[in-house]
Amino acid sequence: MKTKVLIIGACGQIGTELTKKLREIYGIENVVASDIRKLNIDVVNNGIFEVVNALDYNQIDHLVEQYEITDVYLMAALLSATAEKNPAFAWDLNMNSLFHVLNIAKAGKIKKVFWPSSIAVFGPTTPRQNTPQYTIMEPSTVYGISKQSGERWCEYYSKQYGVDVRSIRYPGLISWVSEPGGGTTDYAVEIYHQAILTGNYTSFLSKDTALPMMYMDDAIKATVQIMQAPEEQIKIRSSYNLSAMSFTPEQIASEIKKHYPDFVMSYEPDFRQKIADSWPASIDDSCAREDWHWQNDFNIENMTTEMFKNLKEHKYNK
Repeated sequence: MKTKVLIIGACGQIGTELTKKLREIYGIENVVASDIRKLNIDVVNNGIFEVVNALDYNQIDHLVEQYEITDVYLMAALLSATAEKNPAFAWDLNMNSLFHVLNIAKAGKIKKVFWPSSIAVFGPTTPRQNTPQYTIMEPSTVYGISKQSGERWCEYYSKQYGVDVRSIRYPGLISWVSEPGGGTTDYAVEIYHQAILTGNYTSFLSKDTALPMMYMDDAIKATVQIMQAPEEQIKIRSSYNLSAMSFTPEQIASEIKKHYPDFVMSYEPDFRQKIADSWPASIDDSCAREDWHWQNDFNIENMTTEMFKNLKEHKYNK
């Protein structure tokens, strides 16, 4: 059976790059991008695009039938920092969009579901170093609470109804393509832009706040890999830990100075510091490496080189 993909939230930070990759793999005519609004970007202009509200079951159901969709990637969500400002809407969007897709899968209308979780599922009581796959999870943010609840529902639908749902807990993601989307790890994207534009950056996290991070190319690779893996290899149906590197704002600043020796970093921690302090500093992702052979390609050195190369080539012409 031919794979036909629907991406909900295709205009977001991950969605834009995931859509491009899936169109390369499955063909432009077999990948439907959708989001709540139509932006003037590649994802919208270079393939099938539909305006859809992730909270509207009937709209999603209609698209699934219209395009004979087999795989749904549900990328719509309100991220950590943004969600704290609007908790009720964050819960509504993050949870009910998931129920809609799980119920469509339960009805046998689609074959596979991808739903992203996050390191936000962990909390202040979680072991911070090398956080294991199975551990204490007491999230203290709305985003984390919704992701932890979502993980439980994914596992429930898998066990009770045989829904083939697959998930990974993304760390902080760094990309040159799309703008940051309101997350606590956004400083690690903004800092590259500011190094080129102004030569200085004020971090909203303290200099020694270590967090798990990943270059977007690796995140897209992992997403495609887990969805293409044989069903029997996916042994965890809540969500897999995923990791590539961990670093602090001070460490990324020192890496940037290898490219821009005069770069100046300062620190003014804000409300996001409290969120970051509740998250792991590093992640044990041995289950993903064992079950479906996950391997990252990027570390802080080659990621920094790639970020500057692409930003200068595609965004700033410097």
